Amino acid sequence: MTVRFKRKLYSRGGSYETTIPIQMLFSNDLSEKNDVIFEYDKKSGRWLISIERRLNEKQKHIEKS
Repeated sequence: MTVRFKRKLYSRGGSYETTIPIQMLFSNDLSEKNDVIFEYDKKSGRWLISIERRLNEKQKHIEKS
């Protein structure tokens, strides 16, 4: 079964924005800070969206080591 969401694109000053549907966030811990990652796949011509937990500065330093 395919799940499809449609959202409006809003003009905001010199850029555009939209909202992330809450259904896409249920598997994430919303008490933690998260980043939404947008990646463009040239081969398919599609945008991929992923949600990752945001690392604090200490975690970033440990991950780089």
